[in-house]
Amino acid sequence: MCAKTQQKVHMVDIPQESLRDWTESQVSTWLRSIGIKEEYIVKLYEEEVNGQILSTISENYLETKIHMKSGPAHLIIWKRNELINSEKKRKDKRKSDGPPAQTTGRDQDVFEGRSTSQKCVLTSNNDCKPRPFDQEGIDFLYVKHTLLQPESGAFNLISPCHEFKSFALAATLDRTRLQAKFAKEVFKFATGCMNIRSNGTIHFGVMDKNDDEGYKHGQIIGIHVKDKDIYVDALTCFEKSFTSNKEHIRQCVRPPRFIEVMDQQCTEKRYVVEVDIVPLINIVKGQVYAVCLPNFNEKTNKVEYNKETTLQRVGSKTEPVSDLHGFYQSIKDRDAQREEAEKNQFLIAPEKCQDLGRKLTMLMTSGKKFIEKEKWFILITNKFRPDDLCNIDWLFNMNIFCVFDFDPDSSISGLYSRYIQDRNAKIHFPQSYTISTDTSIKEFINHLHLFDETSWIFCNGCNDSEGNKTLTDEMAWIKNRMIQLKKTVSLISEKILPKGTFQVIFLLVSPVEKPLLHTFYEFFTYLEGHEDIICICESEENFHKWQSFAEVSCGKEAVNNSSVVGMKMSHINATLQYIQPVKMPANKHLPIFVGGTCVLKTKAEKQMCSLEILTVNHCDETNKDVISEEKENIEGQFYHGGRVTWLNFWLAENKYVGEVIERDAYHDTSKLLKDALKCNADQTPVNVINIYHHPGSGGSTVARQVLWNNRKSLRCAVVKASCPVSVVAQHAAELREYEEKDNCLPVLLLIEDSDKKYLDNLRNELEAKVKQIQYGTLCFILLSCRRSHDPEKKCKESPLHNVSVTHKLSDQEKTKFAGKRQELEERYEPQFILTFVLMSEGFNENYVQDFVKHLLKGIDHNSIITQLIRYVALLNTHVQNSFISQSHCEALLALRIQLERFRRYKFERALSDQAKLVFLHLRDDKTHIESIRIIHPLVAKVILQQLLGPQQTQSSLAMDLLCEDVLFEHRFGRDEYHTFLRQLFIRRSRISKGDRYDSLFSPLIEQICENEKSPDKAMELLKKAFQRFPNDPFFAQQLARLHYRYERFEEAKHWAEKADKQMPKNSYILDTKGQVYRKWFQAKCKAIENVPKTAQNTADAVETALKALECFQESEQAADADREHINSSGFFAEVAVACSLLKLISSLQVFANRSNGHAERMKYLLTDYIPEEVKDAWKPFHDRLKKLHKTMRDTLERISEDLCCFQTDMGAEEEVEPIGLEGRISHPLKWLAKKSSEYGMYYSEFYFTGLPKHGKAIPTNLTPFQKRMAIYHLGGGNITSILSKLINQKDAVQRLECILSLYPRNPLNAKFDQRDIVNYIVAHISLKCLSPQTQKVAPLKDLQTLCKQFPSDKRKCLPSALFLLTFLFWPEDDDTEHEKETKYEIIQSAVEHLDKGYWTKMNDIPQRKRRIYTHFFLGSGNELDKFVHKKKFERIRKWYPGFEKCMKCYTGEAWKMPETATMMKRVSGWTEDRVIYLEGPKKKKFNILPQYLPSVPHSNENITFYLGFTFKGPVAYNIIVKK
Repeated sequence: MCAKTQQKVHMVDIPQESLRDWTESQVSTWLRSIGIKEEYIVKLYEEEVNGQILSTISENYLETKIHMKSGPAHLIIWKRNELINSEKKRKDKRKSDGPPAQTTGRDQDVFEGRSTSQKCVLTSNNDCKPRPFDQEGIDFLYVKHTLLQPESGAFNLISPCHEFKSFALAATLDRTRLQAKFAKEVFKFATGCMNIRSNGTIHFGVMDKNDDEGYKHGQIIGIHVKDKDIYVDALTCFEKSFTSNKEHIRQCVRPPRFIEVMDQQCTEKRYVVEVDIVPLINIVKGQVYAVCLPNFNEKTNKVEYNKETTLQRVGSKTEPVSDLHGFYQSIKDRDAQREEAEKNQFLIAPEKCQDLGRKLTMLMTSGKKFIEKEKWFILITNKFRPDDLCNIDWLFNMNIFCVFDFDPDSSISGLYSRYIQDRNAKIHFPQSYTISTDTSIKEFINHLHLFDETSWIFCNGCNDSEGNKTLTDEMAWIKNRMIQLKKTVSLISEKILPKGTFQVIFLLVSPVEKPLLHTFYEFFTYLEGHEDIICICESEENFHKWQSFAEVSCGKEAVNNSSVVGMKMSHINATLQYIQPVKMPANKHLPIFVGGTCVLKTKAEKQMCSLEILTVNHCDETNKDVISEEKENIEGQFYHGGRVTWLNFWLAENKYVGEVIERDAYHDTSKLLKDALKCNADQTPVNVINIYHHPGSGGSTVARQVLWNNRKSLRCAVVKASCPVSVVAQHAAELREYEEKDNCLPVLLLIEDSDKKYLDNLRNELEAKVKQIQYGTLCFILLSCRRSHDPEKKCKESPLHNVSVTHKLSDQEKTKFAGKRQELEERYEPQFILTFVLMSEGFNENYVQDFVKHLLKGIDHNSIITQLIRYVALLNTHVQNSFISQSHCEALLALRIQLERFRRYKFERALSDQAKLVFLHLRDDKTHIESIRIIHPLVAKVILQQLLGPQQTQSSLAMDLLCEDVLFEHRFGRDEYHTFLRQLFIRRSRISKGDRYDSLFSPLIEQICENEKSPDKAMELLKKAFQRFPNDPFFAQQLARLHYRYERFEEAKHWAEKADKQMPKNSYILDTKGQVYRKWFQAKCKAIENVPKTAQNTADAVETALKALECFQESEQAADADREHINSSGFFAEVAVACSLLKLISSLQVFANRSNGHAERMKYLLTDYIPEEVKDAWKPFHDRLKKLHKTMRDTLERISEDLCCFQTDMGAEEEVEPIGLEGRISHPLKWLAKKSSEYGMYYSEFYFTGLPKHGKAIPTNLTPFQKRMAIYHLGGGNITSILSKLINQKDAVQRLECILSLYPRNPLNAKFDQRDIVNYIVAHISLKCLSPQTQKVAPLKDLQTLCKQFPSDKRKCLPSALFLLTFLFWPEDDDTEHEKETKYEIIQSAVEHLDKGYWTKMNDIPQRKRRIYTHFFLGSGNELDKFVHKKKFERIRKWYPGFEKCMKCYTGEAWKMPETATMMKRVSGWTEDRVIYLEGPKKKKFNILPQYLPSVPHSNENITFYLGFTFKGPVAYNIIVKK
């Protein structure tokens, strides 16, 4: 804001009362005025800190209670004390001076303005240097409120004397008055200096000792300069002041210089105006100068001149010469002194030359020998000269996190345009770093890809980008863009990169402007010091302006120590390349198909950012000096328990260290890989090898070892965590085809710790990428490394694709490990290779117990270090891959580390001996943020057991962890820490995720409930967690589930409603709410289980059941509206509760009466009739109970439709449902058949409860509704239940015959709805499949005729009706051409509408379940005999286990069996551009979808294939090219 605006704001806002009288709001206003962060201001306001409390609080209170950093805490106390002292001085002055003298109105305004501005001083009064004297072209500035040295007199005649003038009032005068005032002060000072032969500078805009109180002598304020010419012309306009020697005055008085004043709080330019006086001896020799000083006479309204006066400098003042005679006598002496002084100024010894190379090295390496490979750098720079762009090679091997570029032409001709020739960078603007309140830091980082490629922030616009043009005016930039830059710096420094993980480099290659200086100020503020900021500047002229500004914040010594000035860019380039950990240039190589290698350009590598690409010469670029320094640390870290790195393998391969043991699993995996690479005509383009491993058993080492040893023959890469499948697939395809065309090497991709869903999706995406590849070509091998508690079982399930890695060593491995252990123990103490020692013992439980017991001997159980060990052990025991950042640990231990180079050292010194041994230091591959965990999860578990004393439990420890404010509120790594806490209390165990068992709650909660026998503690813990995460409804959801588990239904209801209120219309939470009422209903039914049921004693239970149904129906609606997740639990739960409710209704005395109870129940449920016994008690429920039969039927149909379209039964590998589901339906087909039967039973006649006994006919007097319910009861109510009888064949034939007998004898004349027609036809087809010789099945033509009753508008047809049309009308061999064409038209019309319906439904189905389900194949028979159910085909390949069975079906081996050729019928077709067309239809080409896309030939071919029928239309299997 401008000075006037600032004055106005502060006059209104800054409290005028005494400090002790301030309110909380006034304290907040004052805190803002001294630059305190808003988060601290809010906390102090909430603590009700008013003026009286502020006057008494201490620095310790601010740090411990408000959790304030020491810097701002110190500033508050210092400013508070300054305020108190200022008040005391004012009081004392008023007592001694008496009442103030009267002032004019104008002067009073000026005084008030100054008085106000005194109170808005925001910075401490640091000393600053004056502008270099009488030097042209110096880019210099002052910082407001800094202090120049006091006014001075002549010292050695060459060092200038100084005089200060505030000029605050005069600067506002009109041109004539201002010029008269300015000329008077300059000529007065100049005459005094020239007469004593001393250099001098007069400063306007600097407070002198006569100015108002509140300012300090020499304090820089600056003045507003409307027009610089006014000051320049003033010295020419008033030359009349000198009657003689005017030319001398012109030569000795330099023109005014305008030095800008930097002010963080003001957007209006202010200047200090300075005039230098240089009385050279060859000009002034022998002369005495007198002056007539100009004055503006207000009465005459013109300038008048005073009497001529001879002046001289006396000390710090300019005074008239009292003894003119004596003054003239001393002229010769003064001239001699001046002449001597001018000679001596050129004889000063030159400054000692600095070793700038060493200084640059020490600054860039933090005192080490090499730049840290994991260190991030932030570069702030301005416009580059073309010559400088040739010397930036050192930047290419740096981890540049972001660049703040102040050159708007950088993308055209500057640094950016040169950088992107070799590296990737993404253009951003400061506004790109705006983060919304509902976005987490992790999401924000992923959105901008901040750690994947350099973020190039154009701070002053980009002339190559529309809408982000440059602002040429500095003040306009400050007004419009400075606030956004401040937010950007704040976000990076406070939330993304912890202090110590990055260094800020100011590379000044052109004149420095204000915006760049503001950037320095922001980084200095948020980094709380200059330790991590360095400045590199070739030109000393460019450095001066930077220096004068930086010295205000850091001090002269700090600025000089952290700046490298005067070193050429070419020398900087060479010096920094020498100390980088990798050599330049570092060309990486990839293998190629024909042998040899190609160069992988760095830019291309960075563009494939989702992959960590392993090259042929990986690590060869590593500086050999770095290897010599670090090889023991690298090896020791690995054997202590750290994750294996490529450098471990490289060191072993190049004999720097011993070899890495090859476990049996490595050889097993290598054999599977070798087999996959063999040429095979039936080879799929994507092959999968799974490595299942015990946690911490070395599975990742085995997987990476396979990649390392195949990097010269395959293209190898590791998929980075959390990268979208589509991006990974795209980058994998680019890696495969990099500098290759027709023939490419396969890509070996390592995917770690991903679930099957991710792996399946990646496989599908990769297959879609290789559409143009000839079938039988292997393109990708997915090496999946996953955690499992039973790896050997996984291996047995699929031995041709799975490998197991366990803690248990084979005899051969024991020999290897024993030898390696002996080798390592010769170089390392056993405690420094702990994990290897434990592994060599096979992680024997007793050995681990004894080892931990010995390790913890003598530990101080009460120390904060031990508590930290407990916290880490608790997380590592229950949360997979958890850790605590080192920054969090330092906060807990209250460590204050000033210099980054001592960070790790000081942290480790703070640890106990036990902590040093059990903690493993990690560094994030992406962010390089350091963290710690226990060396092994099994060790963590035992440590937790042994460190918990008799009085402490896991529940109490977890409560302590939740209550650790320091850990919870620490800002860096907060997202990860909060994620681990959430998982500790919410994440359930899942076998599919590698856990030992499936659980209903998190392992910690299960442990507290079952082992500690304390569900109350578990509830209290979750309540505390909910307080910690008040905006997370899933904690409330877990509380609801835990409460209803222990039948505390009122509390469960409370928490379920709270969760629903926090996240409305969430299907999972609504499902939990329904489960509360469902369990409550079950409990109420159990309570009245052994008493006669009446309407009165069941009303409460019925009401609860109806509430459950209502919640489940809401859950269904929310699930249908959700396009991101699939949740069908509401449908299943609704049916289950409805069946239980019907059971309860049936048990009422009025409905259980054998004579007419069933009839009463049917009459009540299906008509308007209400029995007297239930009329009043069930009054609120009648309408809903009467609708129950319809809602149940609709829900059963919905479930049936979904199951028919897609994969029906869940396999062992399927991922379980997300949070919120009480359980899962493992066999939905069986469940649906059972519930459909129950539904039919409750609405059937009482005497028809099962299959008719032998010889007993079905009653002929049943109504259509009764028959439909009987059909439901027998399992014929929906297509899925009927088809399930082909799988579960017990009594299936008899049931189907009974079902068909319930339909009218002449169905063509009956009034069937679509569902009845579908069920009737499917029952016939199923019976024919099960009993081919039966005479009870209608002819195919009758069924085709019946299909004509389906709506002619196919949009109104059910999917099941369209499905029947696609295969019932499949032409017979003896059909005429006309008949065939008519049938094809019917089929093609049905397929067209099926396909539309399929894609609509796809929105509701998760990717992993979108495998279309084939119900029938086209067989070699005639009429109904030509339909072969999938179950019959599966009997042929039943001996193939799991994954192999699926792959044999895809690749064709199962199709080659003679049984298949006999049973199935091949059809002919052709391909065009990899689209399959059926041979036969004449009018319109019939497109047939391939079941397995890669099996479609690349070229246009004539083909044959088997035909399958699905709810998406016919699909082609086992495609073969005709010879």
